Amino acid sequence: MTKAISRARRPGTPPAWLPALASVAAIVLGWAVLAVLVDTPRTLPATWTVARLIWRAAVSGDLWFQTGMTLFRVAASFVLAMGIGAVIGLWLGRSAKADAWLNPALVMTLNIPALVVIVLCYIWIGLNEVAAIIAVAINKIPLVAVIMRDGTRALRPDLDDMARAYHMRPLDRLRHVILPQLAPHFASAARVGIALIWKIVLVVEFLGRSNGVGFKLHMYFQMFDVANVMAWSLSFVIVMLTIDYLILRPWERRANRWRRDED
Repeated sequence: MTKAISRARRPGTPPAWLPALASVAAIVLGWAVLAVLVDTPRTLPATWTVARLIWRAAVSGDLWFQTGMTLFRVAASFVLAMGIGAVIGLWLGRSAKADAWLNPALVMTLNIPALVVIVLCYIWIGLNEVAAIIAVAINKIPLVAVIMRDGTRALRPDLDDMARAYHMRPLDRLRHVILPQLAPHFASAARVGIALIWKIVLVVEFLGRSNGVGFKLHMYFQMFDVANVMAWSLSFVIVMLTIDYLILRPWERRANRWRRDED
């Protein structure tokens, strides 16, 4: 009861979303003031100009199609990277021998520039969706593996001993002992991973796809159309912020709830 009261919002305190909203409003206001002071629409368009372009793309339907294609690539790369990276991280965290053998390869892949991986995948596989998704996933699998490996190393040994004492089956131990402890690390890997994945997806589209937000950025970059570059960039940033606040952050809070209950 005391914990529930302490976690409840005190009377008179602002809601949790208010600071974020105020921060975004301050950024938009600062942009508007700077655009008026600089007065060079070709290099720094006003906020209302960019907003009008976003609205025009939304009304025409182009915004939804291009954003949908980018989100499809983000989702496919995210699922692939999280699935493979989590399995590798769990394996490395539970096996010191495997970690000793694979750690150099993990460090090497972490330090290979994303652009190199994208170019090589396009050369080896071709300019297609498979190459685009694999290139993004390869860039993020090592990061997920490292986070999950560190999380696996932090597993509580007393819970492992309890599972052995009760002769729990391996699958039951994984479900009821290991995965709940790894959930916060998995959620953190998801938030960090998706923040990087969507940026790399834009580069993949910029270099070798015929649709998506990255393709539109490439097209308007060739025209030196700064207003449309900012409009498409901002529209997708808004989409990813919405996903972060509505899906990933609540998921991370739920994953960490058992830790707060222990305090």
